[in-house]
Amino acid sequence: MSNGAYPNWHKMALKITLKPNERMIISGTVLTNGRTKSDFIIENEVPILREKDIMSEKDACSPCRRIYFVIQLMYIDKENLITHHNTYWELVRELVEAAPSTLDLVDQLSVYILNKTYYKALKLAKKMIYFEQEVLERVTQSVGSISKG
Repeated sequence: MSNGAYPNWHKMALKITLKPNERMIISGTVLTNGRTKSDFIIENEVPILREKDIMSEKDACSPCRRIYFVIQLMYIDKENLITHHNTYWELVRELVEAAPSTLDLVDQLSVYILNKTYYKALKLAKKMIYFEQEVLERVTQSVGSISKG
């Protein structure tokens, strides 16, 4: 690799250490590590998701989780970007209709989507999942105390 072809390659390098049997996605390819810890150096910009950030379709079982999942698809499946964008806009419209208090977060998330900064969008969507879980737990506790009372 010549420096002329990739003038900033040394600035973009990313070292990733995978635990034994840990998975990650690099540019749409699923990689599973072997039985020992391994280091990888990624020398160009490609979409990368570590196992802890990968959501399966079956786990996308709530409004915010479905939004996270479709953003994940935008990030790793560029070939179907238009379809994923259409799904995203439908999901966030439904979320804001059901929970208007999410509008500020959805606005911030949508800026990331429009700017094609999908990794940042995934980080914010993960925060939205935690928020969603907290709200559901509070509602469940409230319903539980009402039914006991």
